[in-house]
Amino acid sequence: MARREHRMPREEKQFNERVVSIDRVARVVKGGRRFRFRALVVVGDRKGKVGAGTAKGADVTAAVSKATEVAKKKMIVAPMHNGTIPHEQQAKISGAKILLKPAAPGTGLIAGGVVRIVLEVAGIKDILSKSLGSSNKINVAYATLEALRQIKPKSEWLRVEKTKKTSSKKEVASKTKPTASTKPTSTVDQKEKK
Repeated sequence: MARREHRMPREEKQFNERVVSIDRVARVVKGGRRFRFRALVVVGDRKGKVGAGTAKGADVTAAVSKATEVAKKKMIVAPMHNGTIPHEQQAKISGAKILLKPAAPGTGLIAGGVVRIVLEVAGIKDILSKSLGSSNKINVAYATLEALRQIKPKSEWLRVEKTKKTSSKKEVASKTKPTASTKPTSTVDQKEKK
């Protein structure tokens, strides 16, 4: 019997999936406790798109696959500039507070735990971060995503035009300086008129 050589080519994964945590959770019922698994998964394309999802399942594989689908549905685009973020941003979800700061090229990822995983999967190369408050992995992951979502790209920053500034200064200066019509006439000027 000849072997089949017509295997399907393995498709390239579009997203990088990272399982952050798997917990065993229990529901108390009349006959005792029913155990299930809860998974937290972070998904990203290393080009700025990132998402996180959590789901429960009867076994670990079911929980992970469900959480992956949730993460793909809730993806956000994190604006990046030269491998870092354009400006400082912080966010708070429940008790977890995250602070993200842009860093110079070559600094690397200064982050730990869940924050590091989210930033790696997003594709950010240089960043400084600080995790404050609660260390709950789910809340920290969602707080990091919220901070990335709130970041405004450079194109959306407000700018004050220089022409408006200079014209407003001229207007202020003209109001303060006395003009020829408002100048008080001196005694020398009055004698010349006579």
